[in-house]
Amino acid sequence: MKMSGNTVLITGGASGIGLSLAIEFRELGNTVLIAGRSKEKLMKAEALGFKTYSVDMTDATSIVTLAKTAIGDFPALNGVIQNAGIMKSENLLTGGNSAIQDETIATNLLGPMRLTEALLPHFLKQKSAAVFTVTSGLAFVPLNLNPTYCATKAGLHSYTESLRYQLRNTAVAVIEIAPPYVQTELTGSHQSVDPHAMPLKEYVAETMGILKSGEPLKEVLVKRVLPLRFAGDGGREKYEAFFLQFNDAMTANRAGKV
Repeated sequence: MKMSGNTVLITGGASGIGLSLAIEFRELGNTVLIAGRSKEKLMKAEALGFKTYSVDMTDATSIVTLAKTAIGDFPALNGVIQNAGIMKSENLLTGGNSAIQDETIATNLLGPMRLTEALLPHFLKQKSAAVFTVTSGLAFVPLNLNPTYCATKAGLHSYTESLRYQLRNTAVAVIEIAPPYVQTELTGSHQSVDPHAMPLKEYVAETMGILKSGEPLKEVLVKRVLPLRFAGDGGREKYEAFFLQFNDAMTANRAGKV
């Protein structure tokens, strides 16, 4: 898929990485549609001139309705960025939280799978199309504080790999975007100003540079996420050392934000 002249739907597109990507894609000459759950955030996106749709990514019916409505409104729709996601802390020593687990799995994993499969018949009819899944560096090195979130991102990475293979002889590209820790409000307002997190503007600029490179892409990886993405390449011993160092540092950092 070329980087201009497309019609792209972005879930979770009314704030954070999603909104920043929406602005960038629109500036390149694409029609950008934004879907989300927060009415307040959607109103702000509308004020910026975006067409918006309300969707509950935990609800299969809502997802199918979104796909049908977006296709009906914009028959040229040929791209989706599966960006919607939630990230909540869990203490497994106290028994975990089944409500958090259910909501996280439905939003982060089942939601993108269901929306992709609802859009796919239409995408296969286009001259070119693309499915972007937004996973995380934590798909490759989990953070103990957010076990279900990390599990869903690892699952979405796996799903993306299978989807790409099944679509290998079609005109539908499948591209995984795996961000590092970025200054958004994913885990709360503290994250948006955390100096340990990558500034949002820098992350999006580097990501767009990769997307605009013209190179065939399977993954979009900024430099800051590479240690996570390839932590396992040095063997089990090095991975375990990295895992411990990373989790100790992030746990200490998060404790300072509580």
